[in-house]
Amino acid sequence: MTVRTTLVAATAVALSAALAAPAVAASPGSGGDDHALTRRAAQAAVAEGVPGVTVAVREGHRTWSTTAGVGNIRTGQPRSPHDRYRVGSVTKTFVATVLLQLEAEGRLSLDDSVDKWLPGLVRGNGHDGRKVTLRQLLNHTSGIFDVLADPGYRRTYMSAEGFFEHRYDRLTPQDLVAIAMSHEPFFKPGTSWRYSNTNYVLAALVIEKATGHPYGDEVRRRVIDPLHLNATSVPDRRVTLPRPGSRAYSKLGGPDTGPTYDVTELNPGIAYGGGQMISSSADLTRFYSALLRGKLLPPEQLKKMKTTVKAAERYGYGLGLVDVELSCGVHVWGHDGGIHGSNTDAATTQDGRHSVAVNFNGDWSGNTESVFEAEYCGR
Repeated sequence: MTVRTTLVAATAVALSAALAAPAVAASPGSGGDDHALTRRAAQAAVAEGVPGVTVAVREGHRTWSTTAGVGNIRTGQPRSPHDRYRVGSVTKTFVATVLLQLEAEGRLSLDDSVDKWLPGLVRGNGHDGRKVTLRQLLNHTSGIFDVLADPGYRRTYMSAEGFFEHRYDRLTPQDLVAIAMSHEPFFKPGTSWRYSNTNYVLAALVIEKATGHPYGDEVRRRVIDPLHLNATSVPDRRVTLPRPGSRAYSKLGGPDTGPTYDVTELNPGIAYGGGQMISSSADLTRFYSALLRGKLLPPEQLKKMKTTVKAAERYGYGLGLVDVELSCGVHVWGHDGGIHGSNTDAATTQDGRHSVAVNFNGDWSGNTESVFEAEYCGR
């Protein structure tokens, strides 16, 4: 779930992809000051107005991290490489991974209709779950309206006027779907591409119907625990961040020169399967590395996950996984995520050996892609 003011495909999509061409710079991570450009990119984001940045790099068995700026504007506490933070739409890769594991186990098919698992839920104003497949949910070709594009949702949860009154609201996923169903679809299923957080609210509900367990429990059992992602969690209604963690800051739709609000506390149910999770930069590099190395999915399902549709000029969207071509021809695979006061990008090369994750604890400034350009392209 993103709180960025432009909800177009390219901004909703993450930095991600595979190594399609050799990097033009020496591979970082071998010691010395190989990550100097990456460090400078983090510092440049702070100079541009981001309160604080934390970056982690994993290259084989070697790890590196850097921070810049502050995690708390009031106290001046610096950001930590161990910070836990809300990862927003990076949650989608975890959800897609679990759904594909269920397919590998023969418990569902990507060609199943949404209505088979959630009968009658996707109905109204031209929506029809009988005509939408699970694959179309995962690759955003369903045409289902994005709940974040609803003006009422934006006023209530993403504006300064509404956020502080409603940030602890206990929305159910069915509430989120109902908001989307009050609008017409973006297009007929399978005829185009458009990012919609509603797709992953529904995908999480399918996991719950297929397993009989909350989707967060399945993410923990199937992904978090096996990979020992000790900083990663799927909060239910916990409104605070676990420690260590920084504060999260937002302009809440106002101008960059306007007031800066502390938006750390909120009920993550307003995002559900579209953006509910918490993690750290180190955990995210471990997750994407394991995913692309085939540690979480059989080859058939990983191939399906990496089968993309064109989302923007340099972006292809697979099943919860994005392929992004950087300026030097390097492709990386991963996802980005924006939620109140937190802007995250995580990606790895096709072989899973070189992974990067970055988080800004402000959602109105800076360019996470510059960190990836520095690390992978030496620019």
